[in-house]
Amino acid sequence: MAKVFFMAGLTKIQSWDTTLLLFEYEYAVPLLPPVLAAYSGTFVELVFPVLLAIGLCGRASAIILFVFNAVAIIAYQEGLNEATLNIHLLWGVLFAVVAVFGPGKLSLDHLLRKKFC
Repeated sequence: MAKVFFMAGLTKIQSWDTTLLLFEYEYAVPLLPPVLAAYSGTFVELVFPVLLAIGLCGRASAIILFVFNAVAIIAYQEGLNEATLNIHLLWGVLFAVVAVFGPGKLSLDHLLRKKFC
């Protein structure tokens, strides 16, 4: 999951003008102006998947990506078909599992907690 979201963030910064146009005309992000939505969405896709993958701030990262995924479903209704919706729902469930149970024993969170607590 982390790779998918991180690669989407890389795609956004590779063609920033296109990203701004997509947020202006294609993605209907609720409550945010398109430029702010583009910047914040790109930030989320570049930072939190990395944190999730290494297990640092794992629960918080999973919650943020869960919300981001839900907003993506809401904002891009035109691009959703049954298969796309199902994969987003799967990602949502997987993020929720990490948010509830934590990133596990192979995470930096676990290592730091074990060392300092």
